[in-house]
This record gives sequence, C-alpha cells and structure tokens, in this order.
Amino acid sequence: MANPVGWFEIYVQDIQRAKRFYEQVLAIELDQLPVPDIEMWAFPNDMTQYGTGGTLVCIPGMSSGGNSTLVYFSCQDCAVEESRVKEAGGQVQRSKMSIGQYGFISLIFDTEGNMLGLHSLQ
Repeated sequence: MANPVGWFEIYVQDIQRAKRFYEQVLAIELDQLPVPDIEMWAFPNDMTQYGTGGTLVCIPGMSSGGNSTLVYFSCQDCAVEESRVKEAGGQVQRSKMSIGQYGFISLIFDTEGNMLGLHSLQ
C-alpha cells in the first residue's frame, strides 16, 4: 500500500467560521457536498493527481479539537500560509521549522481547536 490515506475529515463546531479560516489561510475555495443531514465542505481535489481529498464536517454531537490525528496540507512554502493564520482567527503552535531532507513544517490551530500541519519542500 503506497499511499494508505484515502480521505480525511476535520470536525468543526461552527462550519462557516471554519470554512472562512481554511479558505483564507490556504487561499482556496471549498465546495459544499450534497450529504443529507450533515454539512460538509470539500477541499479541492483532483482524483488523477497525487494526494488525498477531504472535507470539513459539522455533525451535531460530534466534537472538534482534542483528537490525535494530524492532517498536513501541502504548500509551496509553508511560511506563506502560516503568515495568514492569526488574521484568519487561528494560532501558530510552531513556526516553520526544518525536518531535514523532508522539507519544512508549521503547526497551527484552526478556529475550532484542531491542530493541523503545513508542509513544504522549501
């Protein structure tokens, strides 16, 4: 199994606040998925390219934050996306740092208390 992760979901309490945060920090647009009784907004995804797709999810009774899964978003230079975090309502946990031959990462919190990573090769 070369790339075992096939999908991700980030659980949130306030879907519109979370949507604004991710769209602002990552400079993308999320698309609403037509799922009955669940509000889901999908990240851009091209099934013919390397990587995986995923969504923001708001389900009554399902908490955000405090989980043990960390999603990394690929970036050209993670310092660029990191620079947008505070203005978007999030928090930088660990500024851009080298991970040796594997590039660089930043660790941030979104507006819902979820920690996520930003990864780049430069």
